[in-house]
Amino acid sequence: MSDGDRLAGRSIVCIGTADWASSLWTNQQHLMSRLARDNRVVFTESQGLRRPTLAGRDVRRILRRLRTGLRPPQMLDGVWVVSPLVLPAHGSRQVRRANSAILRLLVRRATRRAGLERPILWAYNPHAYSLAGRLGETLVVYHCVDDIAAQDGIDAESFGQAEAALARRADLVIVSAPPLVEHVRRRGARNVALLPNVADVDHFRGARDLDDPPELAAIPHPRLVFAGAVAAKKLDLGLMAELARRRPDWALVIVGPVGEGDPRGDLAALAEAPNIHLVGAKPFGELPAWLGAGDVGLIPYAANPYTAAVFPMKVYEYLAAGLPVVSTPLPALRDVDGISFARTAEEFERAVEAALRADTPERRSERVALAEAHSWERRVKEIGRLVRETEAARASGPPG
Repeated sequence: MSDGDRLAGRSIVCIGTADWASSLWTNQQHLMSRLARDNRVVFTESQGLRRPTLAGRDVRRILRRLRTGLRPPQMLDGVWVVSPLVLPAHGSRQVRRANSAILRLLVRRATRRAGLERPILWAYNPHAYSLAGRLGETLVVYHCVDDIAAQDGIDAESFGQAEAALARRADLVIVSAPPLVEHVRRRGARNVALLPNVADVDHFRGARDLDDPPELAAIPHPRLVFAGAVAAKKLDLGLMAELARRRPDWALVIVGPVGEGDPRGDLAALAEAPNIHLVGAKPFGELPAWLGAGDVGLIPYAANPYTAAVFPMKVYEYLAAGLPVVSTPLPALRDVDGISFARTAEEFERAVEAALRADTPERRSERVALAEAHSWERRVKEIGRLVRETEAARASGPPG
């Protein structure tokens, strides 16, 4: 692939499922910030798919939206960001209609302000189907990175209807994990491309050469690092607590926002273990130092309907930092090289011991080289090629 494969000079309206300034960037912020280097991008933040709770994080988010929900779009990281004011009751047809009307109003205002004409409609949120055909868009892309309806608190029926409408309407559907291929095809998608999550390899390369964060000065090696959202819906908390109990000489360093997207989750099992260190969210610019200070990267996800379709972004971030990786056997990672799999705390203990014994500078270099083939630079070019091929197929006739 050449630099000519990159999209350039285009207009893109992205309907996201996250807030742009989230402490933990996902596929959508990473991709859109890169596309914005050569294109004009409007990004619409989360419309609150999950039913809100009275937890502090949800209340603060609601109050923020009340302040920002009707303001003009803001330029952040080269992207025009819209914070839509929505009613968090997607199970109601009347509420969905009201939310769709508000979304159309705000998006049209943002496209005028940003000077967008005939944009690509790029949707991570299936409720964007209400915009299809109303923006003069040249293409509709559905980018499916999770089985969102499998999460607690989601109105699965209304979400499924929206996803089916968007999947049937989309010219191109991109999925991040093999189980999602069949998922979107059942929804009616035709043109499906499997593009697993990747990493900012340049950002994490050389992590082992950085100074350790000062907070780790009193925490001994070996350090087992987990970087990501600390949420009960995703992590196998019992497994992590049992691993810490079995090996009190190991330090489990948990780097990430606590309760992200899961404010009611009980994380007491982690907080009570003396050798589990919840250090909180860290800026993306500081993450390489935290990974470089570790000895093994952990992906201790629970086995449930939601994680069955998850491809963690941290896989190639760990490898790019040179870390050996031990993960629960997620279906999406079955064919990924460079990972050791374990189901129980006992199996994790053996896998970590083996990784620590086998680790060498040469093995670290091999992991970085493996990650090189899964960089954002390559992915942006691949996406550009897919978009052009889809546009050419659309121009030649109706989809098959």
